[in-house]
Amino acid sequence: MTKKIGIIGASGYTGAECARLIATHPDMEIAALAANSKAGMRMDQVYPHLRHMDLPDLVRWEEIDLSALDLVFCALPHKTSQEVIAQLPTDLKIVDLSADFRLRDPADYKKWYGNDHAAPALQAEAVYGLTEFYRDQIKDARLVAGTGCNAATGQYMLRPLIAAGVIDLDEIILDLKVGASGAGRSAKELLLTAEMTENATPYAVGGTHRHLGEFDQEFSLAAGRPVEIQFTPHLIPASRGILATAYVQGEAGAIHYALAQQYMNEPFVHVLHLGEVPSMKEVRASNMCHIGVVADRRTGRTIVVGTLDNLAKGSSGQAVQNANLMLGLNETTGLMMAPVYP
Repeated sequence: MTKKIGIIGASGYTGAECARLIATHPDMEIAALAANSKAGMRMDQVYPHLRHMDLPDLVRWEEIDLSALDLVFCALPHKTSQEVIAQLPTDLKIVDLSADFRLRDPADYKKWYGNDHAAPALQAEAVYGLTEFYRDQIKDARLVAGTGCNAATGQYMLRPLIAAGVIDLDEIILDLKVGASGAGRSAKELLLTAEMTENATPYAVGGTHRHLGEFDQEFSLAAGRPVEIQFTPHLIPASRGILATAYVQGEAGAIHYALAQQYMNEPFVHVLHLGEVPSMKEVRASNMCHIGVVADRRTGRTIVVGTLDNLAKGSSGQAVQNANLMLGLNETTGLMMAPVYP
């Protein structure tokens, strides 16, 4: 039976990406689209690339018949998302794409996002949505918290290495480049064409990026002791995509083996041959993640390179992957499209 899906926050990039991915999903049908700021408009007026889809008009989320839905994707900004989700029926399955339910400790949420959590009971209930590591919990979850796109990239590269004990936990440097869509669709000065063209800009330098909360939480859990990495993201003149380079202390062969063993049966995460490195275009607009390992010229040092599409595998593709599990569908359904190249 086809599952009825709603998207709250459909006028943002991640909401529109959910709609794009569901367009070819054989077991999901979009029954409701909400975007309070654009209520009353057709979806193709907001996103003309979705004109071919037979989509419902945008409404306020309060107008949706939630009883008719099997699952909702909530693609609202943080703080707003928790307030809306707290008002949704307690038997409705939800995949949240905001940051509101990623951190398990309310004190950590306040530290990184600057305000008290409005729904701490839901925060405790939520399952972290890094699919390849929380698959069994996601299957039985009512509320799944999608990861940050930067956090997902770094974890796919580093989490297996931390768990396997093949790198020095106190010597991890992660340098990451991300396209403009990672900052959302709201107007921002640094996203103007004149600001971005022929430019690359580091931001949240010195340990202030909010995704560090996820790294601290998940890496410390994997290691069984506190782990803090050095992380600097950079905005680059691309519309979408992430390329991350990690510098670690450990032997390349052991590192490559740990990654290959972790992902050998994963349909979306691919470890390249030792010495090969990926590029962003290899995964563009797909649910794939590619990881490469190269030995550094210095003995005992290794470089790990990872790439994924921030709107797909880093957000909306991951959300559909998790929704498949929550709804009892094959995990890969609707997501095996090839990347767009060039």
